[in-house]
Amino acid sequence: MQIPEVTPDATLNICLDTLKKGKQALVFVNTKRGAEKAAEDISKKTKLANAALTQLAEESLKALSKPTVQCERLARCLKEGVAFHHAGLHAKQKELIETNFRNGTVKIIACTPTLAMGLDLPAYRCVIRDLKRYSQRGMGFIPVLEYLQMAGRAGRPKFDNVGEAICIANSEHEKEDIQVRYIHGDPEDIYSKLAVEPVLRTYILSLIASNFVRTRKELMAFFGKTFWAHQFKDLDKLEHIIDKMLELLETWEFILPSGKDDFVSASELAKDVQHRPTVIGKRVAELYLDPLTAHELITAIRKANATKTTNVVAFLHAICTTLEMRPLLNVGTKDYDAVQRTLVEWDKQLLVNEPTAFDPEYDEYLNATKTAMMLHAWMEETDEQTLLDAFNVRPGELHVKTDNADWLLYSMMELANLLNCNDVIKSINKTRVRLRYGAREELIPLLKLEGIGRIRARSMFKAGIKDLGDVRKATLEQLTVLLGKAVALSVKKQTGEHH
Repeated sequence: MQIPEVTPDATLNICLDTLKKGKQALVFVNTKRGAEKAAEDISKKTKLANAALTQLAEESLKALSKPTVQCERLARCLKEGVAFHHAGLHAKQKELIETNFRNGTVKIIACTPTLAMGLDLPAYRCVIRDLKRYSQRGMGFIPVLEYLQMAGRAGRPKFDNVGEAICIANSEHEKEDIQVRYIHGDPEDIYSKLAVEPVLRTYILSLIASNFVRTRKELMAFFGKTFWAHQFKDLDKLEHIIDKMLELLETWEFILPSGKDDFVSASELAKDVQHRPTVIGKRVAELYLDPLTAHELITAIRKANATKTTNVVAFLHAICTTLEMRPLLNVGTKDYDAVQRTLVEWDKQLLVNEPTAFDPEYDEYLNATKTAMMLHAWMEETDEQTLLDAFNVRPGELHVKTDNADWLLYSMMELANLLNCNDVIKSINKTRVRLRYGAREELIPLLKLEGIGRIRARSMFKAGIKDLGDVRKATLEQLTVLLGKAVALSVKKQTGEHH
């Protein structure tokens, strides 16, 4: 293995020195784009190319049916034993990188801080290049806890006896600042997440729905023993917050006091009444939905049922307005006109009303619309590279968003079933199928076949094979030309023909 001479780039020098020692390193960078650029710069100097790395690079290109520019960039880095790793990568690519870093094939990974969360990798060194990150307040130092998470990836006990965490300082003053802030600094206090309203709402409903607590007294006793209560200290105020949540759950018809036909008033909350889940409330808890989201989805379902709404954009947009779909795509200045045009085009179909421009939630509503536009573009058979160019959404991010959207659509179907809105269920189910495959409605009959995705289905459709009846009529030779022999035989077998 040839290692070049020292360069002016400190991060690169440390990586090359790590390779000289026969070790591996993680380089932490604050953005996805920065991680890709760092990996590319390092890969140009490593000179590690061999047959195993070439094969690995080719495997990474097969993660998507049509490789994107990002896929090609990753493959070029992998050929030199270097990778980048961030949330924008497809799950198959991330798994490939992690596996080959563990077995020593990949030597250097340039990554965002998400890799510091929970993964056990054989890194001798962790190079923390960026200790600042851009936020709403501008560039600022990352928390000490985050630094410790990244530094803790070096020298894992299962792989090494020693590890080195190296911060990059650009001046003597910055070096001193890093020492005081991170090397000798104390980590921030940890705060209970129960204080966040969506979490609290969800837990209270879950406790009642599972019969873990039956009365207000039992509920207060349970929360009185939590870390949240220990930090909060003001138990009277804590009880007031829980009472507020109970009142909301009753208003939304998710809980019902025992022995009552109507929901209790706020004044009765002071008494030690029993609380029982309604049928819908129990299902909401089982679906792990924030009760506020469930309430908003139920409102949308009832509106869809009343207006006979069947258009997929209505259901896509409804789920994108929920807290569970965040973070949403951000509407920049260049996107504003396109999003507004889409809102005008979709206006009569939408199930969630547009707030006024002065409403605090207006920006999030626009972001939800842009996210729905992206998912709709995917369902219209737009490829991953075009989505990356148009929406700045990488394949891995698309995969996460479609998975999340599918869960919310499934939850919406379950709620529609309890509300006896059968026509709404059919429309949501159609939306789910199209979202799963990224295909237009006319391909749905062909997508039922195992081994047929949107690209093969579109090829068949263009050739005049539009449903299972057409598949049965088509000859094996015709299908072989379109699909290849193995897939053609499988398709024929699925439709009841044996060859």
